[in-house]
Parts: sequence; C-alpha cells; structure tokens
Amino acid sequence: MTTRVLLLTPPFTQLNTPYPATAYLKGYLNTLPLVDGGSVVAHQADLGIETILRLFSKQGLTALFARASGVPTLSENSQRMLRLRADYVATIDPTVWFLQHRNPTLAHAIADRSYLPEASRFAEVDELDWAFGTMGLHDKARHLATLYLEDIGDLLADAIDPHFGFSRYAERLGRTATHFDDLHAALTAPDTLVGQTLLQLLDEKMDQYQPTVVCLTVPFPGNLFGALLCGRHLKQQYPAVRVVLGGGYANTELRSLREPRLFDYVDFVSLDDGEAPLRSLLEYLRGQRPAASLKRTFMRISGQVVYQNGATDRDVAQRDTGTPDYADLPLNDYLSVIEVTNPMHRLWSDGRWNKLTLAHGCYWGKCSFCDISLDYIARYEPLTAGLLCDRIETIMAQTGQNGFHFVDEAAPPALMRDLALEILRRGLTVVWWTNIRFEKAFTADLCQLLKLSGCIAVSGGLEVASDRLLERMKKGVTVAQVARVAGHFTTAGIMVHAYLMYGFPTQTTQETIDSLEMVRQLFGIGVVQSGFWHRFAMTAHSPVGLHPAGFDVQRIGPADGPFADNDLDHADPLGADHDRFAEGLRKSLFNYMHDVGLDMPLANWFTFRVPPTTVPPDYIETAIADTSEDLVRSHALVVWPGHAPTLAELQPRRERRAGQRARAVQQAELTFARRQDELVLDLPLPMGQWLMQHWPQLSQNAPEPLTIHQAGTLFEEAGLGSFVAFRQTEGWADWRAAGLLVL
Repeated sequence: MTTRVLLLTPPFTQLNTPYPATAYLKGYLNTLPLVDGGSVVAHQADLGIETILRLFSKQGLTALFARASGVPTLSENSQRMLRLRADYVATIDPTVWFLQHRNPTLAHAIADRSYLPEASRFAEVDELDWAFGTMGLHDKARHLATLYLEDIGDLLADAIDPHFGFSRYAERLGRTATHFDDLHAALTAPDTLVGQTLLQLLDEKMDQYQPTVVCLTVPFPGNLFGALLCGRHLKQQYPAVRVVLGGGYANTELRSLREPRLFDYVDFVSLDDGEAPLRSLLEYLRGQRPAASLKRTFMRISGQVVYQNGATDRDVAQRDTGTPDYADLPLNDYLSVIEVTNPMHRLWSDGRWNKLTLAHGCYWGKCSFCDISLDYIARYEPLTAGLLCDRIETIMAQTGQNGFHFVDEAAPPALMRDLALEILRRGLTVVWWTNIRFEKAFTADLCQLLKLSGCIAVSGGLEVASDRLLERMKKGVTVAQVARVAGHFTTAGIMVHAYLMYGFPTQTTQETIDSLEMVRQLFGIGVVQSGFWHRFAMTAHSPVGLHPAGFDVQRIGPADGPFADNDLDHADPLGADHDRFAEGLRKSLFNYMHDVGLDMPLANWFTFRVPPTTVPPDYIETAIADTSEDLVRSHALVVWPGHAPTLAELQPRRERRAGQRARAVQQAELTFARRQDELVLDLPLPMGQWLMQHWPQLSQNAPEPLTIHQAGTLFEEAGLGSFVAFRQTEGWADWRAAGLLVL
C-alpha cells in the first residue's frame, strides 16, 4: 500500500524563497524504508507564492478591479487606482517577470518612473536617493516595483479582503487567539477572492498528486487562517483524506489545546519536530500502531481533545533526517523584492536562499526572554561539518543556487569554523549568512575564515545595551564584548545586524537612553551596519512568562482559553513607560543606518524630556581597543588559507652581532599567489624550508589541522628555537600578515 503525502505551506510567508519546513519533511520522508510492502510518496507545494502569482497577474487584476468597482466605500487612493486600472492590468505581468529576473531590461523603464502607475506607496519615493544612496539601476527598479505591488495589495485589502498581507494573512485572527470564536466566524463567512484563489489552487494540487494525507505547516500566526481554509475545504470535498496541522505556531501557541472545533478543520495537530510524529501517524493510519502510541499529537475523540504521546520512539537524530528536498517547488517563480532600506531585512526579501540548519536547538539555551523550555530551543544537537557539506552540495545540485541561510537559533562558533574549513577543502562556492550569539569565540581570525568560506552577514542579539539587563536576561555577553566581536566581523567584511530590545522588565528611562547611546556609538564607529528595535514580548514558555514574579513583572492577561496560549499581557511596575520610546528609537536607528544624525543630541529624537546619557562618549571605542581577552588557546588550530607558496633561496647576506664577526645568513623568499595580488615573505632559509615541509599540515586542505601546541612542538624539534619566543617577534607578525590564522 502506498501512502501519498502532500506537504503544503499555506499563505503567506515570504515572496522570495520557500519556507523550509516542507522541504525538511520531504527530505525525511524520502529516507523511510518500505514497510509491509508499502511505501511513502511525498510531494509539496507553496500555496503562498502560487496564490500571489495567480492574484497578481493580468487575469487576477482584471477580476480584482471588476469586484472593486462595485464597492461603494473605497478610499480615495483605491478610487485613483480604479481610474488607472488599464495601466495596472497592462503592466502587471511584465513587472512580475522582472521581479523573477526574467525581464531585466524593464529596469530602465521602471527606474525612470515613466512606466508604472503610482499610488500612495510612492508618496515618500522622493527620499529614495537619500535612503539607498547610489543604488544601482536594477535595485532602484526592484524597489519601485515592490511599491507598485504593495499599492495593489492595499487595494485588495481595501476592496476585497481586509485580512490580506504579502507576508501574512489574517494575522490578527491567529495572534493571541485564546478563544476560537473569531477564527470560526471568519472561516464560516463567504470566501473572498483570496480564499477562492487559494482553494482553486488546492484543488489543482489534489488532482495532480491524489494524496491520502495532507500536512499543513503553520510557522506563523499569519499562516493559520489560510491553513484552516484549506482544512475546511479538504474536510468538505475530500473526506477520505486525513489532514495534519503542525509547525511553529502549533509548537508555541497550541500546547494546551482544548478547543474541539479546531478538529472540524483538521484531523490531527502535531507538536515540535515533525519527523517522528509524522512517521508514527502514518503507521497509525496504516493500522500498524494504536492511537495511544502516537507521538506528540492532538486528536478529537468523542467530542473531546485528547493528547496522544505514548510512543516510545525517540526523535529522529539530525544526521538521519535526510537532506532537505526542494523538488516540486517553483524555485524560479519567487519574487526578488526590495521592501525596505534595512540591509539585513533586504537579505530576507531579496534573492532565493536555500535553508539549512547547522544544529538543532540552541547551545546556550539560557536567555530569560526566550522559549527555552520548548524542544526547538532546549534540545541541542549539532551536525558534523562533513554531513552539512554533503547536504550543501546535494541542495546546490538540485536547486542550481549556492545561496544559503543557516536558520539556526544561534550557530555554534566551533561548528561554523569546521564547516568553513570543509567548504574551503572542497572548493565550494557558497554564499551564506546566519544568526549568532556575540561570543568571544568569534575572534578576528575566525571571522576572516568565515568570510573566506562565503559568509556575508550575521545577525545577533545585542538586545538591551545595558550590562545590568543583559545579566538579568542571562544573555551571557556584555556590551563591550558585543562591540569587540562586531568589530571582528566588520573588519573581515561581514555585515553585522543587531537585534535590539526595549521594554525588558525593570528597564528604566535612564537605561533606555544609555542603551540608545551605545547603539549610536556602535553605528558611529561602523562596527554594526544594521539593526532593528523590538518591543519586549512576554511569552508563556519563557522564564519570564513562567516565573514573572522572579523578574518583577506582573502577568495581567489574557484570560486562559481553550485555544492558543503564548503571548502574554504584562505590567512592569518598576520600569519606564516603554511605549513612549518606540518612535524615537525607530527614527534614530533609521537615521543611524544611513550615517545621519550621529552627532545629534539623543534628546532630539524624542518629543518628551529625557535625561542625558551616562555612557562615556568613547565607551565603545575603548572596548574595541581592549585586546586583553584575545588569548590564544593551546588547542586552537593553525591554518594557512590559500595556495601553497613557492620558495626561492636568496644569496646569503652577512650579519654582524655585537662583539662577533660578521657571518653569512641564508635567506629564503616565499611567494604567496593570491587572487588580487602576490605577497612575498622574506625569512631565514631553515624557517622557509620548515614551512614548505609542513605546508600540507598547515594548509586549509589539511584533513586534520595542527593545533598551535603541535605546531610549536614541530617548530622546536626542527631546531628553530622557542616557538613561544618566536610568537613575540616581527617574524610571527609577518606570518600572520601573510594569512596565517589561529582558530
């Protein structure tokens, strides 16, 4: 018996790349062996991008304008767009093709603003040159084309479906939905053009793949309504098909689920990593295990919600989950948009990135604002660099694209080092970025290695730039440490994005202003290039949410309900009025990212009186200059990237030491061929010969690099003197300048 599984991502996530959950699960299902003569055949679809492309087409806009013209209460902006309907219908297909990189010459017409019709999203476009600087023609055109799509999205929301958003759908209904009533009412209302389009596409997929099980991944609140629309349609039109809901939303919001009406739309709700629960569920549907032996699965029995978790199976080890499989997804149809000028947010929305995880969970797992009690954070399990590179090569061959976003909670520094070395050993061309903690393990040398392997950007949590609050958060870093690490990445040519937070419990007005001053200095010196302020959110599964009294905060809502439970309302009696600072923090950061206003008094960003900062004006500069923590560990690896040098013996030169006769000293010249130039290193011949002899062990291609202790032993055994003493000399500095890395 063949079980046919269809993995679906409902609207909406990103326009530029598929959300990876279905690719991860398909990769795992590909590894399952035949069982009792049966097999599992898995397919996947991204209904989000397909719905967008169906709506934002000549046919889709014709239908949109036809329906909008009958709406009597349209805004003036929407009425203007109706008057330009012929221009929108004529330009939509070429513009979408342009954003798919299929029509690049259209950039000229778009960029000079003679081609696209313009509505309210273009109101601030006069600031384009200031915001983007000397941005290239193609990028400018993509930003204008993005505004054009957002204008149409505004019309769609105004006239057809108020729930519409490009990266979320009916998010309000899914966020903090302790009760199911609002969702149920929306699901029983007549379908809008968006819903009708979605369900037409669903029917096409059902006809194409004929699944017996449909899995709906719901990573965010903005995917829930679309998923339940699909579930409702499947239950009505395909009653024999079993429907499973899982993903990040279920993992964080539905852990105390008691709402039986949800199961009018789905049959099962799965929690945490989906591989083992899905396997057990498929075995249950085949009659190979009882319901009580399911793994982390809710179902409805006799009108009541029952949580089944009697399985003795362990979760699937990361090494056994298989390589993510992107087959079936329309990889060339995604839209490369430029929504905002924030450089890190641009990485999120511009270009198609293959998604891969270096390690399950978080190796730190202590931050008090984070969901560290949940499996996706708490269970840390890294992969090996070799297996990761195998998966990278497989995905590149399948997709034809070498860009990777490593979607870790926080990528482990040691594993990043090993992966970078493996990428260099294999000679792979990979462009990648990831999320980190600002660990002191990210030395200048490690950052240089990561850059050589293809790293272009990192994002990490500075959070509240206050050492008192960082300690209270159990963040494990200080502001000075963050500054030094950010400096190392920036010097290596890797962009740094800082996640910033305001409103953490007990944060005072003074600490908020001092935090902003720290941020100003980080941007002023240039060690951070991108950032975003987040308002602290108290979640049910974080230490703050679980033990609010321990953080001097009060939970004030929402009232407990049978559906979602995650975002908590809270009062902070010891802290400042945090919401007052939101606009000033946002505005100042926007300007700092564009090198504007760095010399302005902090008080100028706020409409109310604030105290002067207590942070010294050179605090960050002093922190970066402090190298006292740059100690070399004995087990650090010694690696010399690049090609093997060539050695040439030079004519002996005569050296005279005090009180001694002049003697001939044999010299050597090592030439390192680099991509942009050549570097010549003069050194004593015995030392040059030692380097050439041991190059296979020092090279980036060494299967087992030497530690600095091992290198020192070999150095001294060759009669070259004390290695510790040599490391204090100009000669060692020359080696380091020539590219030697200590990792």
